[in-house]
Amino acid sequence: MPTSFVCRTCGERHDGIPDLSFDAPLYYHQLSADEKSSIATLTSDLCTIAGEDFFIRGRLEIPIVDDAHVFTWGAWVTLSKPNFERYARQFNSPPPDAPANLGWFSNRLPGYPDTLNLKTRVHFDTGDLRPRFELEPTDHPLAVHQRNGISLAELQAIIEASLHPTRSVQ
Repeated sequence: MPTSFVCRTCGERHDGIPDLSFDAPLYYHQLSADEKSSIATLTSDLCTIAGEDFFIRGRLEIPIVDDAHVFTWGAWVTLSKPNFERYARQFNSPPPDAPANLGWFSNRLPGYPDTLNLKTRVHFDTGDLRPRFELEPTDHPLAVHQRNGISLAELQAIIEASLHPTRSVQ
């Protein structure tokens, strides 16, 4: 992608390819303010709701076709309680041979058909990187983009929709 692009929504020049992220799983945002303070816990990397739902933040990487860059979504996946607890215990130093875990995608991404509950493999990396999410290889457009890449034009449309969610392209 060029180092900048003129947004078709607002007409302004935006620099670079911004990675986009969510501050919480969708389910957290569906809680009332009272529920958030009484039954939920949210940090920048972990979320629990009512001691029954367990989420971790990670990265969903999408290669850009004909470009050396990768576009990254910062998103959330739900894990089973034992897998969540193991990850939380080893948060700062996951073992290098940690097996991938099964999870369920927990955000709705703009520009795609519903992405909630897509089956996801969670790969744990050592060091400072958040876990890497790998979608089940289905025909869902997000899974196809993860496998085959996304064009610059498609990515620009998604970025524009994310930067200006209440506006429409003229």
